[in-house]
Amino acid sequence: MSETADLAVADSWDAGDLGCGELVMQLRSRMLALQPGEIFELIATDEGAVIDIPAWCSLTGHSLAAAHPPQFLIQRKDS
Repeated sequence: MSETADLAVADSWDAGDLGCGELVMQLRSRMLALQPGEIFELIATDEGAVIDIPAWCSLTGHSLAAAHPPQFLIQRKDS
């Protein structure tokens, strides 16, 4: 997960300190706007993000390409 310099970011969002519920609702719609395989950069400063974001990726099928809190790079699933 350390090769973040090679990843082209298609879109990004600074979610600040939004908590899990509101964050994942907005993140879902932002991820749907991407093409499969594209990378989304999320900045999330909420303390729970280090657990919530990897769990959300696992549940939704998206890949966590890199996690360097507060920065998370998420790759949209293929379909």
